[in-house]
Parts: sequence; C-alpha cells; structure tokens
Amino acid sequence: MLGEALTEETVAAAAREVAPVRKEWIVPGHACDLFIAEMTPELEKRLGGLGLPVDWVVQPVKHQRKQLLIADMDSTIITVECLDELADFVGRKAEVAEITARAMNGELEFEPALKERVALLEGLPEDVLQQCYNERVRFTPGARELVQTMRGSGAYCVLVSGGFTFFTSRVAEAVGFHEHHANRLEIMNGKLTGRVMPPILGKQAKREALERLLRERDIKREDVLAVGDGANDLPMLLAAGLGIAYHAKPAVQAQARHRINRCDLRALLWMQGLRDAPTGG
Repeated sequence: MLGEALTEETVAAAAREVAPVRKEWIVPGHACDLFIAEMTPELEKRLGGLGLPVDWVVQPVKHQRKQLLIADMDSTIITVECLDELADFVGRKAEVAEITARAMNGELEFEPALKERVALLEGLPEDVLQQCYNERVRFTPGARELVQTMRGSGAYCVLVSGGFTFFTSRVAEAVGFHEHHANRLEIMNGKLTGRVMPPILGKQAKREALERLLRERDIKREDVLAVGDGANDLPMLLAAGLGIAYHAKPAVQAQARHRINRCDLRALLWMQGLRDAPTGG
C-alpha cells in the first residue's frame, strides 16, 4: 500500500479484507507491506472497490527487489513534454500539445504524430534546444532518489524515450541512468530541419530495448521494473515483470495492471522494500 499520508486506520481497513500474515511499514506514513498467502482477482477487485486513498501494487515477494529499471522520460522522469515546450518557441505549443495528448492516449499512431509535430519546428535555431532544457525541464519529484537508490542496490538503469537524444543525454547524466536511447532531430546549418532521423524509436522499440537488456545482462523478466505514462510505453510496461503506469493517460491506466496516481517516483522504491537514499542535491 502506498500513499502520501498513509494511516494505520487505512492500513487496517485493507487488512480486514486481505487477512495478512504480517504487516511491515517500509516508510511510516507512506508505504506499508501486507504479506498475504494468496491474492485472487476477486480479492484484488474488492480492494479496489474500497475507495481507499492509496495506490496498490500486488506482487510476489520472491521478485520484489528489481535488477533492471527501464523508464520513459517525458512526463515520467521529467515533468514536461519536451516537444511541446520546443513548440512554444515557435508559437505552436497549444497545437502540438493537443497532438501529444492524443498520441499518448493511443488515439493517434506514434510515428506519424511525431513527424507531424517535429515538422512544425522547421527553422528553429539549434541553440534553442539548450535554452529549452535550461528553462523548462524539471525533474519529477523522486526521480533522482529512484535512480540513484536502485543503482546503489546494484540495479541497471536505462532511460528509453520517444523524445530526443539532446534531452535524454542531459537527463540521464543528471539523474544517474547508465544509458539512454531516444530519437535524433535532424539539424543543418544550425537549424532544425523539421525532420526526425531514422530509425524512429517508438513503442515497439521500447519493448525491444527491454528484451535486448534481458539478453545482454542475463536478467529474468520478473526482475524488471518499467515505468511510463503514455500509450507508446504500454508494450514495455506489459513486457516487464512489474510495469507501472505513472500518473498515466486514461487509455494506459485502463490496460496497465499497476498504477501510481497518488505518490511520486519514490513509490517505485517503496514497492521494492527500499527506502530512498539521500541524493546530495
């Protein structure tokens, strides 16, 4: 059980439904483990119907501690959509943000929607990319704690985005990811051409990155934690041992088994039985 203000009374209300063998607070006031003999679909549905102000993650104890974190960037590790913010510099933010929202909710195919939005940036000076990063990009609360604590526990951390390498390279370094993957903007004579360089990293590429990491690092699927918010993250979330829809779009929440809507990214540590370590900044 996870919450911003998790009380003994709330935990007790859930415990009456699941009859736990034991209870263990991970972070008092925020995260508590209820250990039960078996979680049936009927019991999980009943818990969801209680209307408690909490997020639930139901998982086997054996694979609770994860060895691989694979994360989306925009609206997940950072609070903004970089493409929307870039569009603001050409006065097209509202138009681009509407397309982004529809694509992230699965109403539009990712690749054509990406090309359509990037085309509107044609002629934008290259140095605006750094200005956008400096002025607009902010890290989601708990992002540094999540990545650095998992690294400290021996996990491998990868940032995989349908956005752009200009931003993923900087975010990965600042937060502490081991590697990053994203799309590349074509730039000529110091200006954006309005095109994305192939191949385009879309929803299947995110899942393929997960599958590659399983092979290369000899990690079991059950030991993978994936997190994202958009429809292009769904194949990755569904392929992971534990896929988390983080404050996600409605279509994603409807399909993902696990959702975080009340807590920040530290919840992904708490669900592993980890307490976040100081990040030094």
